[in-house]
This record gives sequence, C-alpha cells and structure tokens, in this order.
Amino acid sequence: MSRIGNNPIAIPEGVAIEVKENIISVKGKLGELTQEFSGVAVKIEDGQVWVTRPSDSKDHKAKHGLYRSLVLNMVEGVSKGWTKELELVGVGYRASNQGQKLDLALGFSHNIVIDLAPEVKVETISEKGKNPIVKLTSFDKQLVGQVAAKIRGFRKPEPYKGKGIKFVGEQLRRKAGKSA
Repeated sequence: MSRIGNNPIAIPEGVAIEVKENIISVKGKLGELTQEFSGVAVKIEDGQVWVTRPSDSKDHKAKHGLYRSLVLNMVEGVSKGWTKELELVGVGYRASNQGQKLDLALGFSHNIVIDLAPEVKVETISEKGKNPIVKLTSFDKQLVGQVAAKIRGFRKPEPYKGKGIKFVGEQLRRKAGKSA
C-alpha cells in the first residue's frame, strides 16, 4: 500500500488545477506546469487533489506515489517556488552573472559560461571572506535540480580538501591524507 499516494494534496489559494484525459496542468502566480500521467486516476474534490490507482499491481503501486509526489511538487512550485544554493569552495573560484548568463571561474584555463533557461532565475552572492554562492530559483523542481546538478558536475567536491562546487548544507565524506 502506498502511504504517500493515499494522502490528499491541498490546493492553496491562487492555484488552478485542470485534468484532461491523461494530462494535469497546474497554474499559479509563478508559472504553469503540465504533467502526463498513466496508470492512475486524478480527481479534484473540495479543494483537494486525490490520486487513486485502479488495482494493487506492482506497476500501479509504483506510479501511485510517483504521480502524487510530482503533482505536489508542481503545486508547491507554482505557489512558492523552489531554490537551490551552490557554494564554490576553493581559492580563486568565482561566480558572476549578467542576466541569464552564469560565468564560473573554477581553476581551469578558461571561464565556464552557461546560458540558463528563462524559467530559472540566477543570483550570485560574493562576500569578502566567504565562499561565493550561486542561488538558482524556479517554479519547476525538476529543472532547477537538473541545472544545479549540471553546474555541480563541472567541479565536484573532492574528498581531501573539500574543494569544488557543493550544495549549501551538503555533508561531504572526507578522507585522511597521507600518513607519514
């Protein structure tokens, strides 16, 4: 039994949800998202969204919790938004942005310049004595996570000194160096 799939999703004020055949669209103050679904039924009753499955087969059970989570992420995204923060740890690592272009200096011979999707808002914070922070904000959780993972992939944190790009609050597994 899916415990996640059985919970209803409360629809906040200012969010409109529409279900047509096998497509659900969620519209809010921050944007609009659509999601295709199969193997489950989506009903809207008195301010709540219910995701139900037709049988207890393994496939239906798996999709039950999945689509409930996806719809919840869509509702939260168009009402509040999603934010990911990346921290650049290392001497000389810098980040700057002009509009949707993110410029990263990560110790390579050249700077990395990334054009970000218009749905993702980027902000760079550079304070003296602290590591630079790249703040990504969007109404689409999947998109902001994918962009953050791509940026982190340019210079993953290494286990000895911890240099690289890491998520703010991420715990790194550290190793001891050479023992003489």
